[in-house]
Amino acid sequence: MSSSAPSMNRYLWASDPASAQISPGVRIQDRYQVIAPQIWLDTQPEVPPYVPQELPEETIPYLRLFPQRLHIPEVYGIAVLGEEPDNAEVILLENVPIDSEGNLYPAIIEQWHHTKAVRQVYWLWQILQLWTPLSELGVASSLLVPENIRVQGWRVWLLQLFSDSPEIDRTNSTYPEPSLTAFCDCWLEWIAGSHPSVLDRLEQIWQQIGDRRKTLDEISLELNQLLLEKAAELPLRLQVAGATDQGPMRSSNEDSCYPTESDFLLQTESPNDLLIPNFTLVCDGIGGHEGGEVASLMALQTLKLQVRALLVEIAQQTEIVPPNVICEQITAIIRVVNDLIAKQNDSQGREMRQRMGTTLVMGLQIPQKINKPDGTILENAHELFIASVGDSRIYWITADYCQQITIDDDVATREVRLGRSFYREALRRVDGGALTQALGTREAQILRPTVQRFILEEEGMLLLCSDGLSDKNTVEESWQEFAKPVLKNKISLEDAVQSWINLANEKNGHDNTSVVLTRCLLSPEPPVLFEPRKVEVEAESEAQTPTASYPLESEFTEASKALLYSEATQPEAGETVDVETVRRGGWLTVLVTLGVLVVFGLIGFGVWRSLIPQNTPPAQETQVNPND
Repeated sequence: MSSSAPSMNRYLWASDPASAQISPGVRIQDRYQVIAPQIWLDTQPEVPPYVPQELPEETIPYLRLFPQRLHIPEVYGIAVLGEEPDNAEVILLENVPIDSEGNLYPAIIEQWHHTKAVRQVYWLWQILQLWTPLSELGVASSLLVPENIRVQGWRVWLLQLFSDSPEIDRTNSTYPEPSLTAFCDCWLEWIAGSHPSVLDRLEQIWQQIGDRRKTLDEISLELNQLLLEKAAELPLRLQVAGATDQGPMRSSNEDSCYPTESDFLLQTESPNDLLIPNFTLVCDGIGGHEGGEVASLMALQTLKLQVRALLVEIAQQTEIVPPNVICEQITAIIRVVNDLIAKQNDSQGREMRQRMGTTLVMGLQIPQKINKPDGTILENAHELFIASVGDSRIYWITADYCQQITIDDDVATREVRLGRSFYREALRRVDGGALTQALGTREAQILRPTVQRFILEEEGMLLLCSDGLSDKNTVEESWQEFAKPVLKNKISLEDAVQSWINLANEKNGHDNTSVVLTRCLLSPEPPVLFEPRKVEVEAESEAQTPTASYPLESEFTEASKALLYSEATQPEAGETVDVETVRRGGWLTVLVTLGVLVVFGLIGFGVWRSLIPQNTPPAQETQVNPND
């Protein structure tokens, strides 16, 4: 379920340039404290900001671009300056490149000459990917103002959006005419200062944009080749740990996740049960006991088989598989899972709100081989693909920041994407956190998984979790306490997983919790070895046990059910549902499920078994060193 922003300083960006003339220290509407030019602090974050009945036209691109929230700010509300009839409305933006102290993150042009080659290429890749969606909404000019483009580590982050409208006075070169030629000219100046190892190829690629010798898709493929080459030159080691917990107030666990300690033990006891390298997954089941838990298990088992086949298929390719092709393949796999669960619902006579389903977040690091122009073959291109359906989440965490890199599939998100509401206003709806899609509740043709590609070029941790942890902004408010010790080699990954589960049980004990952590290291040295020790978990007394009035078997909200199940599945008037069929579950259901899974995964699993040596023991850590 969605939740509001964390209870920390809420710094906003006043997008009207005229607001830069307001002196620091001035308080606007007895609420917003001016900290610096165009940087305001909301001193009453608990009070909803003002939202006009008719949304200003300038805010629509922000709303439509909500899926790009890693790179694009969000509209917070409107501030009114002055008195009628001379008052002016100022659009206030949140999710802006401002740190926790109220300082702007550096502009890309300030950092360009001080960063490594792979990051320079990665920044340009992100900018190029933003050109088309921004152009379609008439705000591509935002990419032609280098001071408007800020960076937070790997991430390109726009300060605000500038309209391409011809009414804008373009005599000032700050707002050049948006065109591919202007785009090329703008960035060629900065590319000239690139790292020597990428300078010539970057200039060649970028000049092709200006003279239109190639399409943007062709140019993207060339830039992608260079990006993967530079990333693959770095060593990469991955460490993973995961666990799922029933929670203190639930009678069963509807979550499933991968891998867990039992998966590592299983591969030790049975060499044929090899772990899938670089694959992590969290599923949060919907539908109650013998419904949600079966759906999440089905999703996990099917995805394992399908991912194995995908990895084999990609490993057989002699050329780089473009990121959009892999995203399409992952989407197709998720739809297969959806249909499998939906058919299980049909076979058991589950209708409408009795249909089981599950959310999903997965991470898959695909080690594509890279053939460099000089004939060198690099073993791992550092590509990380993530996919999500529902409201389980993925975060990327470093020693300096925590970034939510998935978007919840809920009513609040839908209202923003359709241009109907500001996000904070949408969250106030009674059904704001109700899910709009999950696996298995409806047919696959209307399922829209979100699949993204990232490059691992900095050290950090990938956190996958169910909303048992992410509710009430638990991750945003606790990441420094729980993640930094791991990144500084003070505690093990397993201890961090258990600590986060303990915290979730304390703060959000009404739900199951699943946590899977992957630590990404870019150093060739072996990892620090931790002395094996048990995690001591003190039992709380009854007085310390949360007393919130949550039912043991918390059903999904009525709003969520109404959204998740299509009207086509509603029973006709007078039609009844076989209660015994609906209740049928437990191990019998699981066994039937696994039988169906074998049919879906037989081909992929057979190929995998024939290609992977059976005597090769997998390791909990995967190390790829290009110097080997």
